[in-house]
Amino acid sequence: MKNTLKRLTKACRDTLTFAKRSLLKIYHNPEKLFDVTFTPVLFTLMFAYLFGGAIAGDMKNYLPTLIPGILVQSLLTATSATGVQMREDIEKGVFDRFKSLPIARIAPLAGPLVADLVRYLLCTGFVIVTGLILGWHIGGSFVAVILAIILAVFFSWSISWIFAFIGQVITSSAAITGISMTVMMLLTFLSNAFIPVKTLPKFLQAFVNLNPVSHFVTALRDLLNNGAIYSNFWLLLGLSLVIVVIFAPLTTIKYSKTI
Repeated sequence: MKNTLKRLTKACRDTLTFAKRSLLKIYHNPEKLFDVTFTPVLFTLMFAYLFGGAIAGDMKNYLPTLIPGILVQSLLTATSATGVQMREDIEKGVFDRFKSLPIARIAPLAGPLVADLVRYLLCTGFVIVTGLILGWHIGGSFVAVILAIILAVFFSWSISWIFAFIGQVITSSAAITGISMTVMMLLTFLSNAFIPVKTLPKFLQAFVNLNPVSHFVTALRDLLNNGAIYSNFWLLLGLSLVIVVIFAPLTTIKYSKTI
């Protein structure tokens, strides 16, 4: 029992060390935050002014629909950076050097993922603040907003584990970028993120209603616009836990074999 506790403590300490390493890399290369700061703001402004009038009559009426949708799109797009960075580190031989160090096996994987929590918090903050500046009013309570932020960050973090695994399997960082962008754009635009589902053809409505991105967007809308928790909230939390439980061990095992 004591040895297990020691190993767990060491694993946590090593993970935080690697998280600090990742944050320092961001500090020295702030352009790495481009996808979670400038890009969400740009897309919010573009969609609000270009499609607000056409979809909802005017921009302000469109914001309650748009802001949660943009938040989901930005977060999911940002998760792919985990797999890309991991593949680049493998190609550069960084993980080979880690193998010779007396560190917990999971630390080089979990550390960057812990650091990604900061990126997702920044992304969430930038989207919400941009929406408020444009005239969006949060209908939920303070607690509802905190729950929305927790859900957004935690679900995105769980998706990062999938991309961490993909980063071990696919041997090209360019391929990871291409595949992830294609999949995420399709899932986002074939959802209820930006348009009412009832305006779509029947066959597309069936896909949109099954799309997990739609449930993600709906859960955030319920919390941010109405302060309500419905089944989508618990569904997303459960799905996040399942993803982490499955992909964290798979990624660690694959990482052990890779190096």
